Amino acid sequence: MEQSDLLAPAATPAVRPLTARQRAARAARNGGEPTLEFAERVPYDAYVRASTLHRLQQPITDDPGEMSFLMVSQIMELYFSLTCHELRHAQRELRANRVWDALPPLRRAALHLEGLNAAWQGLRWMTPADFNRFRNQLGEGSGFQSAMYRQLEFLLGLRDPALIRPFRRQTEVYAELTTALAAPSLWDDVVTLLARRGFDVPDELLARDLTVEHEAHPSVEAAWVRIYADGGPENHLRLLGEALTEVAEWFGDWRWHHLKAVQRAMGAKVGSGGSAGLAWLQRSMARVVFPELWSARTAM
Repeated sequence: MEQSDLLAPAATPAVRPLTARQRAARAARNGGEPTLEFAERVPYDAYVRASTLHRLQQPITDDPGEMSFLMVSQIMELYFSLTCHELRHAQRELRANRVWDALPPLRRAALHLEGLNAAWQGLRWMTPADFNRFRNQLGEGSGFQSAMYRQLEFLLGLRDPALIRPFRRQTEVYAELTTALAAPSLWDDVVTLLARRGFDVPDELLARDLTVEHEAHPSVEAAWVRIYADGGPENHLRLLGEALTEVAEWFGDWRWHHLKAVQRAMGAKVGSGGSAGLAWLQRSMARVVFPELWSARTAM
């Protein structure tokens, strides 16, 4: 079987919906036992594609520890995608002025980021000797090259056009990243919402070049100071601020755990992708997500 056959999506029958009455009838026929016979593919596999997922782990060495490294990386990729999905949902609600409806996807995004952080636990066993047994075989492969992580950073307002250059030969991925870079971040949508709600946000901030990373602005900070001054239960903007703070906090924790995992496994060696490794990660952590939400707290 070719590798392409393993990675191609399998043809599956549509998942057949059941009503509550049909489920009750099936349970009665089974005497409370699970159904064990199906005419076609097991419905769980048809929906979750579990058999496809479990064929995606293809280590390139015989070292038993590489499987942990590979699978944890794949788990993180899924969490990146899931978090992006929730943040885009929140953006749609904010653009429609539905602040209350933006809170559930932001809450889910924070929980997904919590799960993303927990994935690091699967690599706590890795010492430099453990990593070195398979590191050379990875070549120039590096988490720095994750396109979905770039999508997540762009959504959170961390913008650097240079970081999409590695994908120029992957035209579809490059086009997606170029589009994401030019689109408003979640924070851009929040700032625009504040302007619509009557806060004094200057026009030049609303019309800025979105491919350039947002810099903290006094007017946005002042808006959050005013918002937090109202502790009433109907102040949905304050609830929005707290939901965004939780997202930023969990994302910051992930960056910190990433740095510590690198420090544990390779110290201050240069990165596989050509960066300075630990030093590069330390510099990147200085870029703050939703900066005025944090600076406003000093003035509250």
